[in-house]
Amino acid sequence: MKYAIFCLAFIATCFSAISKTPAPKSIYDFKIESLDGGTIDFSAFKGKKILVVNTASKCGFTKQYKGLEALYESHKDKLVIVGFPSDNFGGQEYQDNNAIKDFCEKNFGVTFPLTTRVDVKGDKATPIFQYLCSKTQNGVLDATIGWNFNKFIIDEKGRLLAHFDSKVTPDSPELLKYIDGQ
Repeated sequence: MKYAIFCLAFIATCFSAISKTPAPKSIYDFKIESLDGGTIDFSAFKGKKILVVNTASKCGFTKQYKGLEALYESHKDKLVIVGFPSDNFGGQEYQDNNAIKDFCEKNFGVTFPLTTRVDVKGDKATPIFQYLCSKTQNGVLDATIGWNFNKFIIDEKGRLLAHFDSKVTPDSPELLKYIDGQ
């Protein structure tokens, strides 16, 4: 009898803990320092789709900056792109934020928002990438950042829609269907 009471108490405790688990954060809860010294507040992007990209200046995929800028310019009314410069893969990003900014402006005319250099994977990953890569936080999917220029598309209501690896370019149909079609 004591064992049955113990079991019932244990089950009740478990259900209580489950019901108190907080809902995943919204993308709109995040703020991060921008490369120009200000703050990027994701709540300012409500009503627009958001494309989050981990970037690097010295990578084989760096030429995607050109496509990202073209996408940003052609869809400014309904899309914001936020680049997250990162040096998590083979020393492919400048250490100095000013060097990153200068490189992006001079070589690709980047005008979309860029954050300061951050980690996008591992124990030091910036909180927004922890959120984007964990289904327990974003409520949609688990993602692994395997290299630079991974992309996450978020809808106008702040819901994560999909993750794409580096090989998916800014003009890829599989990405554009989320930007143009949904």
